[in-house]
Amino acid sequence: MKFSSTIKNVLKKDTFPGILLITVTLLALLLQNSSFSDMYTSFLHTPVEIRLGALHIAKPLLLWVNDGLMAIFFFVIGLEVKREVMEGHLSSLSQITLPGIAAIGGMVVPALIFTAFNQGSTFAMNGWAIPTATDIAFALGVLSLLGNRVPTSLKIFLMALAIIDDLGAIVIIALFYTSELSTLSIIIAMIALVILYAMNRFHVAKQAAYILIGIVLWVSVLKSGVHATLAGVALAFMIPLHSKDKKGKHFSMAHHMEHKLHYWVAFFILPLFAFVNAGVDLRGITLEELGNPVPLGIMLGLFIGKQVGVFGFSWIAIKLGIASLPQHSTWMTLYGVAVLTGIGFTMSLFVDTLAYNDTQIFHYADKLAILLGSLFSGFVGYLILKMAK
Repeated sequence: MKFSSTIKNVLKKDTFPGILLITVTLLALLLQNSSFSDMYTSFLHTPVEIRLGALHIAKPLLLWVNDGLMAIFFFVIGLEVKREVMEGHLSSLSQITLPGIAAIGGMVVPALIFTAFNQGSTFAMNGWAIPTATDIAFALGVLSLLGNRVPTSLKIFLMALAIIDDLGAIVIIALFYTSELSTLSIIIAMIALVILYAMNRFHVAKQAAYILIGIVLWVSVLKSGVHATLAGVALAFMIPLHSKDKKGKHFSMAHHMEHKLHYWVAFFILPLFAFVNAGVDLRGITLEELGNPVPLGIMLGLFIGKQVGVFGFSWIAIKLGIASLPQHSTWMTLYGVAVLTGIGFTMSLFVDTLAYNDTQIFHYADKLAILLGSLFSGFVGYLILKMAK
């Protein structure tokens, strides 16, 4: 009984998801760089297919994780964004101003740094969005290690910034990482969205109905050429925030689904994603390759670009009187949080798979750059916040 309660306490800690991600990442690196490398690679490319009449979906396990399970992750993000915009930390202009401006800076400056290194190559430029992402699980995990040394207002600032950052990533994926489109599939997806919208407007309170139409939406988006994860976001926006059950009692379907899926995302989907994507073969990477434009643009974009963009844009907004410094924080603590936003990790790895179609043209140097940029940002940000008064 005591052992069971101890496990529950560990799982409830904000730091545990981050520790789990680090563990599975190290495991993936270990397997890829050992005699188990072939076994690890075979696991990634395990064929998985579903056939239902004329419908046939066949993908390796790696893509089922990236296209399928990550759609659930983006569904949870969509629910979180909707909740925060409707009644949370992004529901008023005063609340959204500083994190919104900071998030824009945190996307623009890293993209400019990456572009400065890679503007001569069309293929390399596909990765311009890789250093613009922030891994909220890791960043908040680092903040939780500092306890009361970081004011609650800064934790809220980071969370709001990361949500806007995720929203920006969704828009970027929709606009810049879409392949050739299938008209029929898009029509089916639009019909599914209309049905979901009608269900929302007519206060349909059956979760199973939303899930069923959501699966149709996901399959049609998958076949359309638009990245399948966007189906998760679209579905989330159609889930009712307030509903009534059979007995007439008020409940939030969106809150309920977000709560139910939170642990699956934190303890299964993201760790599995990290495991299948973070297996970098270090044996073939030289310092010369790590110094090539793409890895260098990613690494500096995350470690330098994010902190300069987030802190710089925040400083300008505060000095101009557009926003104010978060309550009980200082310029130093704000800067420390800005450095932490350079932890791109899972989100950056995800954009990397879209940008370069998971090819190994850079011999894993691009993925190693993500890991190093995220590691530097986490370590330096933690030290700054630890030393700040």
